[in-house]
Amino acid sequence: MIAFGPVPSRRLGRSLGINNIPPKVCTYSCVYCQLGRTIKMQLERRAFYEPEEILRDVQDKVERAKEAGEPIDYLTFVPDGEPTLDVNLGREIELLRPLGIRIAVITNSSLIWRQDVREDLMKAAWVSLKMDSVREEIWRRIDRPHGSLQLTSILNGALEFAKGFKGDLATETMLVEGVNDGDGHIREVAGFLARLRPATAYLAIPTRPPAEKWVRAPGEEVINRAYQILAKSLEHVEYLIGYEGNAFAFTGNVEEDLLGITAVHPMREDAVSEFLARAGADWPAVHRLIIQGQLVKTEYDGKRFYMRRLHQNDGHGADEAL
Repeated sequence: MIAFGPVPSRRLGRSLGINNIPPKVCTYSCVYCQLGRTIKMQLERRAFYEPEEILRDVQDKVERAKEAGEPIDYLTFVPDGEPTLDVNLGREIELLRPLGIRIAVITNSSLIWRQDVREDLMKAAWVSLKMDSVREEIWRRIDRPHGSLQLTSILNGALEFAKGFKGDLATETMLVEGVNDGDGHIREVAGFLARLRPATAYLAIPTRPPAEKWVRAPGEEVINRAYQILAKSLEHVEYLIGYEGNAFAFTGNVEEDLLGITAVHPMREDAVSEFLARAGADWPAVHRLIIQGQLVKTEYDGKRFYMRRLHQNDGHGADEAL
């Protein structure tokens, strides 16, 4: 199956996924990957499917979605491997454009040093670059790249791409406990991301069974601290912590709305007070969520924050990959 969905995506609304790489051909073998260890490590780009086959499959899915009254906001290249390994990626984007739906690519950034890859990605409307570390030793430990890859080349390629990209640029940083979640390391990542100037910088944690059993998500305190450090350097930072609901819906239900907002970013105590006042509610609603284990209090820089508790063992939907 090449096209799948549409599925709800926190980043992209209603997204139709495009699986343009067979499982699991990749340039990395990330310790946290939900698909397990990489079956075939590869650096050379090649054809995996005929571009016309991808077009036909996506067209069919789009038609069926229309008939079912299912809206599609994005066509998203989010395969079982690294999408830029597909030498026909640029051609496929061009073939899909006449469908009139914005096209997104979620890449691990490993081939962004290549001019042909940057040219292909320039054709998309929305691109997410993975940026787990800017330190060579940490990058090699967490992303376990193909031995020929060099982090400096990737970072320089990302800066070159960001300089010329006219669409919406996002970054994603996956935090693994004890590996890349230290304050000093996060500050270095924040400094580099500030140079990229993404529209949104996403902060993620492992929420599905990882490739390596020792991988753990940091606790709420650490994640909140990382968020605050990034937010000092970047305009728009958001969590990707596996919340299954619609984080942007304001339903009129105070507790649901609080959980939705705090799944995207922590709320300072004064912001919670203002929110409750506007909603005509009071602090018992917050206290109930804390007692139920759905909301937690954390401290940073002398201020109190509230964020949604991380449920690391929940079942999760397909939207998390998107």
